[in-house]
Amino acid sequence: EFYAGIGLPGIGVGYAQPMSEHFTLRGDVYTLGSRSKATVEEGIAYDGRYKLHRGALLADWFPFAGSFRLTGGVAFNAYRIELDASGAGGSLTIGDRTYITTAGDGLNVQIRFPRTTPYVGIGWGHQMGSGWRFSADIGAAIGRAKLSATPRGQLAAEPDIQANIDKELAELRDGVGKVRA
Repeated sequence: EFYAGIGLPGIGVGYAQPMSEHFTLRGDVYTLGSRSKATVEEGIAYDGRYKLHRGALLADWFPFAGSFRLTGGVAFNAYRIELDASGAGGSLTIGDRTYITTAGDGLNVQIRFPRTTPYVGIGWGHQMGSGWRFSADIGAAIGRAKLSATPRGQLAAEPDIQANIDKELAELRDGVGKVRA
């Protein structure tokens, strides 16, 4: 069957091929697209960009030969968030210090989820049959985000910049690092 879906990974399409009464193989692609947004927060100008795409190869097992299923598989992710803080001739507070900056100074922060992650879930639907049907999935691709930050301009030459970047990234990890699925 060909199917379309909407949910937390975005809008997607897929194909399910029943192999038997108890087993189906599926492949799908979901996306929230790519977006850019500029904003100013606490006097700091940020350019934010995100890219959220996911493909998956999945195997469904119907233990009771009905519509309930257990699902396992692998997700191929392009989940990436990039924040660019520009000094724009003012100042940037990074960690415990406020740095006086020029227009060429800034800090680029990247948050990336693993490219390949295991997927586990439960659901209903995609079993053998014909006609219009409803399906639902509850599951998670399991992986931990990696964070990095790179200063530019005169900011990169500050002697304590790495220690303050490490403090800033630790704060981000407290929020983002808890998201493992």
